[in-house]
Amino acid sequence: MSWSGANTWPFSYIFKPMIQIREAKPEEASSIVDFQIRMAQETEDLVLTEEKLMPGSRAIFEDRNKGIYYVAVDGDKVAGCLLITYEWSEWRNGTVLWIQSVYVLPEYRGQKVFRLLYEYIQNLVETNEDYKGIRLYVEKDNVRAQKVYTALGMDGEHYRMFEWMKTS
Repeated sequence: MSWSGANTWPFSYIFKPMIQIREAKPEEASSIVDFQIRMAQETEDLVLTEEKLMPGSRAIFEDRNKGIYYVAVDGDKVAGCLLITYEWSEWRNGTVLWIQSVYVLPEYRGQKVFRLLYEYIQNLVETNEDYKGIRLYVEKDNVRAQKVYTALGMDGEHYRMFEWMKTS
């Protein structure tokens, strides 16, 4: 690494981890499932198991039409992830990307890891004319996450989400 002037010195390389954003690899499914177990426990006090989650996670890797996982990596360590799924919008004649399954390891929180993931997805939308926007849902009591989404310029005032789920 060479230094050729004040504007080119890689300060972020020295002072904080170099987080890379990329599509997740199938061999990272265990990390992603672990993140989902942690997220459910932290946000909804819900206990999920690897046996319950792994088939659904593997299905994403096997069929990109279901979605794509993206990860934030610090060297060889997965520091955070999110899942993108698709919504067709006839009003916009295009696809809206839904962000789901967001998780950042506690030791990486406050280091703008989610911002990097979000900006990566936002760039995908801005550079693909078929993509029309980004949506996500958040657990209603997760105020910390809501503040992050608002700070990124997302608007939570327009829609409310309702659901019905079949019981197993």
